[in-house]
Amino acid sequence: MMEYRGYAGKVEFDDAAGIFHGEVINTRDVITFQGTTVDEIRGAFQESVEDYLDFCKQLGQAPEKPFTGKLMLRLTPDLHRKAFIAATQAGKSLNTWIADRIGESTTSLHA
Repeated sequence: MMEYRGYAGKVEFDDAAGIFHGEVINTRDVITFQGTTVDEIRGAFQESVEDYLDFCKQLGQAPEKPFTGKLMLRLTPDLHRKAFIAATQAGKSLNTWIADRIGESTTSLHA
């Protein structure tokens, strides 16, 4: 995983073509890049993000922000009830309780 200016890039290697290809994964807009070496793919990723930001500026549109901090979450009524009870028992709001649970389960992902 690569990160640049808040955008995350996922890279895969195509053995048949002998190239790395990647895409920005934390935006709905399509941003791709490719290269044949690690340095090339890193540079292509950063260049693609910069091109995207410049393109948005030319169009007079704000680029899609990778994350807003808001998350729509759909649960079954039973799971919603259980989560609410667990949060209440912990003395926390449901939002804080869920954020804590997600934080605990993703600690190994923090760089």
